[in-house]
Amino acid sequence: MPVKLRAFFYKQFDADYSLSIPAEGFGGWDSAELEIEPRHTALVVMHAWDTGTFEKYPGWYRNVEYLSRAQEICKNVFPSLLEAVRVSPMPLFHVVKNGDCYRDYPGYIKAVRLAGVEIEPIRQVMRDPVLDKLRDFKNELERHNAPDIQRGFRNLNFAKEAMPLDNEGIAENSPQLLALCREHEVNHLIYVGFAINWCLLLSPGGMAEMKKHGVMCSTLRQAVTAVENKETARRQLCKEVALWRVALNFGYVFDVDDFIRALEVI
Repeated sequence: MPVKLRAFFYKQFDADYSLSIPAEGFGGWDSAELEIEPRHTALVVMHAWDTGTFEKYPGWYRNVEYLSRAQEICKNVFPSLLEAVRVSPMPLFHVVKNGDCYRDYPGYIKAVRLAGVEIEPIRQVMRDPVLDKLRDFKNELERHNAPDIQRGFRNLNFAKEAMPLDNEGIAENSPQLLALCREHEVNHLIYVGFAINWCLLLSPGGMAEMKKHGVMCSTLRQAVTAVENKETARRQLCKEVALWRVALNFGYVFDVDDFIRALEVI
């Protein structure tokens, strides 16, 4: 049975050319009470990792400044959110990235079986010494942090608040996630995890890939954070831009509390 939920969307119209900045005429953010069908919608927890502490991996934390925000979301948002989904008819999926910690989970073994295809390596263009030097220059800039990042990924595991249950699908690419969607008759994915402007949009199993299969992709504002830079971090402007991209091109933005209340009435 469909349930009503406040959905946020963005009115990217009408530019007003009587203004010095025509885009300031756009309608901007708005919301409406819309319906979602829990039986055909799934929550997707993507890249919710246990990243240790600054003391354990200082170089990782120096490079990836959102890790502490992600931990706060895992601690303060995920428990009630995941519990609400787990007691509802809505499926819960997990999207992971080339590691070992998930390969023995029943949900991953099932997704591999359902997908039934091997991902072919992406074909590459030719390399030359100039290209190699350009890449080496960028890599050298952060080489002092690389050992901690590599150690962190070698020890990667799920955040304790995001540990999959045995009946929850686990996918490491879009064919596996699509196979889970087809088995559960899911056509709308609501993504949470890290980071909204990076992995959730562009990594394997992210929104850009799943949209190609006709899947609507939405998100929960309070259950994501973004990769920020020096100029945006104080106001988390990269997160705001990413939420705008989701609302404009992929689906809707929902609030966690509204989402939980909608599930409670099912």
